[in-house]
Amino acid sequence: MADNTAIPQGAVPENANDHCPGPESEAAGRAAGCEGCPNQEICSTQASGPDPDLSIVAERLANVTHKILILSGKGGVGKSTFTGQLAFALASDTDKEIGVVDIDICGPSLPRIMGCEREEIHRSANGWSPVYVQDNLGVMSIAFMLPDEESA
Repeated sequence: MADNTAIPQGAVPENANDHCPGPESEAAGRAAGCEGCPNQEICSTQASGPDPDLSIVAERLANVTHKILILSGKGGVGKSTFTGQLAFALASDTDKEIGVVDIDICGPSLPRIMGCEREEIHRSANGWSPVYVQDNLGVMSIAFMLPDEESA
């Protein structure tokens, strides 16, 4: 059974067949040299090349002066609580625009913490607009896109 761990971009797995075309090749997982390789399924389903949306994301984030990432490899340690409190503290400076993005797909709790759990995101030709909990504090969460709370 193949290990389902993503292969680092550009790296040929140590246990690959001798004629491995490499995971970035268009033939990754499909070439004759891939037959019987323990990584064949991973390589054939892994996206090849750079993400085409990277330039769009970079352009949209170009005017964001500071970006803070709060993460942990463990659940239940207070990431969302800390994020919410930090956002409110930073937004106390009304000269600043603060945005929070909650990408927790297993249990997005930030809308509840921020007091906007029943709100809906706004869709337009320019994309999605966050839910504002204060004039200078916007929240975007996976939870806003789910049909109900039990869907996470």
